[in-house]
Amino acid sequence: MSPRAAISVDDLRRQARARIPKFAFDFVDGGAGTEDGLARNGDAFRDACLVPRVLVNSAAPANTRRAFLGREWSVPFGIAPIGLPGLAWPGADTAMARAAQWAGAPFTASTPATTTLEDLKAAAPDSAFFQLYVGKSPEITDDLIARAEAAGYETLVVTADVPRPGKRLRDLRNGFALPLRFTPRLLSDLATHPAWSLATLRHGAPRFANLARYAGDGTGARSLAELMAGQSSGRLDWDLLGRIRERWRGTLVLKGVMHPEDAVRAAAQGVDAVQVSNHGGRQFNAAPATLVALREVRAAVPPGFPVAVDGGVRSGEDVLKALDAGADFVFLGRPFLYALGALGTDGPADLMTLLAAELEVAMAQTGRQRLDPRRSTHKAEQREQDLHAAG
Repeated sequence: MSPRAAISVDDLRRQARARIPKFAFDFVDGGAGTEDGLARNGDAFRDACLVPRVLVNSAAPANTRRAFLGREWSVPFGIAPIGLPGLAWPGADTAMARAAQWAGAPFTASTPATTTLEDLKAAAPDSAFFQLYVGKSPEITDDLIARAEAAGYETLVVTADVPRPGKRLRDLRNGFALPLRFTPRLLSDLATHPAWSLATLRHGAPRFANLARYAGDGTGARSLAELMAGQSSGRLDWDLLGRIRERWRGTLVLKGVMHPEDAVRAAAQGVDAVQVSNHGGRQFNAAPATLVALREVRAAVPPGFPVAVDGGVRSGEDVLKALDAGADFVFLGRPFLYALGALGTDGPADLMTLLAAELEVAMAQTGRQRLDPRRSTHKAEQREQDLHAAG
């Protein structure tokens, strides 16, 4: 199947399924357990409605800009942290970083990225956040924070929702593990997806690039995979989060919050924002839908406290639904992997354009010329708003 321009996220998913090997697609697409949590995310957005308004002059394009964490972005959505994105297509991390930089949107470089955090900051100097897993090794965790500081990251996103790795049945049924085991089944899968296989052969097999320096003499794929497995340690607690808050001088986001009480405690502990997320349904099958949790978190936290959300967002309309439900900002993960699998490294920029266009249409249909501003307690935004109010 030859790549074509993005029409919808569902189309990109179908194209990606045909274009990349089954084990790679299932890793990208799958969720934990029977995938009920994954389905709940999508169902909640499908069930939510936006009420049209009429006789509102919409001749001019709607203004999609949104303030979040101290700066104004061109769109109210960005790219969530994604583990091992090179499985969708070689060069995935850099392509997403550059697309976000081009679109004026945030990009979250992940600990299990397939490109180093330093290189991703260079690719998106104005847009990159860094996502941290607090692993078993305090030394590795401390060094990752130090590297993020040295690279110039201003926002640290601490993921809190993986005390244990989720049980993903598709991966188990496929026998997926790193390093890849070249069984007859895998070789057949690779042979029937030549574009992905040849591109991966040229680029090199995806690996956990941020962890390579910690593998010591065992720099092979197995050593790196074992190191990454150690990043799901259960060691992160409120005391450790407090120490990270004391150390990190920039903006701190706690990702993976689903319970209102956790959000309130995070705000009281000095976290700058929370990101409502159930890890896209990849870690805990019984988790509620993110859109449902978002409404509860928004109602519980102090007025103006920044709240982001990810999980289940598949269109510009979904972005607007999330904003209406109380999100200050929205992040997407899987759709960008579908775009990579379908269109290669051009996919993320095409998807950014598609989502922005869908959002602008949804705003016009609901009678909005701009997004409603939210009064934020973030220090930089507060200063900007006060200056604006003063004239």
